[in-house]
Amino acid sequence: MENKAHAMAAGIFVVAITILLVGLAAWLTRDTGERDPYEISTRETITGLQAQAAVRYRGVEVGKVAQIGFDPKVQGNVLMRLEIDRDAPVTKDTFATLGFQGVTGLAFVQLDDTGKPAPRLQPEDGHPPRIPLRPGLLSKLMDKGEIILDRVEEATGRMNKLLGDENQKRFSNALDNLGSAAADAGQLAKRLDSTVATRVDPAIASVQKSAEQVGRTAADFSQTAKRLNQKDGPMDRLAEGTEALSHAADSFNSATLPRINRVTEETSRAVRQLGRTANTINDNPQSLIFGSGSVVPGPGEPGFTAPGGRP
Repeated sequence: MENKAHAMAAGIFVVAITILLVGLAAWLTRDTGERDPYEISTRETITGLQAQAAVRYRGVEVGKVAQIGFDPKVQGNVLMRLEIDRDAPVTKDTFATLGFQGVTGLAFVQLDDTGKPAPRLQPEDGHPPRIPLRPGLLSKLMDKGEIILDRVEEATGRMNKLLGDENQKRFSNALDNLGSAAADAGQLAKRLDSTVATRVDPAIASVQKSAEQVGRTAADFSQTAKRLNQKDGPMDRLAEGTEALSHAADSFNSATLPRINRVTEETSRAVRQLGRTANTINDNPQSLIFGSGSVVPGPGEPGFTAPGGRP
């Protein structure tokens, strides 16, 4: 009897704990906020998406997927019913994509928008508003998978042609030619080294000697310039001589030159007087004997009488 009592007590205890755990789980998973229904109708493949999957708005969880089925209005479309928090900014600009959680393959609904101001999405004719579903990265890859495979196959064929026997022979010949060219380049480098040693080095030495001579000449010229510019040196003496010559020229211009000008003027006057005296003697030579009396009128002058004629 005692064993049965203990067994019954243990069973009651287990049942009570189970009920408490179920109640706690229901309390923890209850919805505490108000949610609005939305729908997504699409022909895209929704592999990995299940009921109760999360709905996130830019990474923030705002609801869940309540139901997944087929759209009775559009044949072939999948219809998803979403329950989203009323506070979530779902507008007419909002769109949905499918996201995947790591490597598990489980999908969730990712909501986003373009960031432009838009009115809130409202129900139409009493039906839940519909959010458009855009292709995700996986859908784009699946759509372009055939193109990618064709490109990969084409690239593989080209690689096979490139690595064919004929091209391998060409590559081998090219490598041999490169080796020969490298050997020729090495020989050319050796010849250049010998040419530099026999011709360029002496020329460089000659240039260096010329540069040294130019340097010495420049140093001598610098010393000569210093000597010329020393105090009481040739340049100072030349300056003093130039200054003395300038003073002498000033003295000549101020004193001697006016005297020469006056003597020149007096000489000019004497020459003019001598010229007039010569002209007078030439016109009346008798004046040297009889003096400068009256002059006999000449031909054409009043009182002129031709020799042998009547007065």
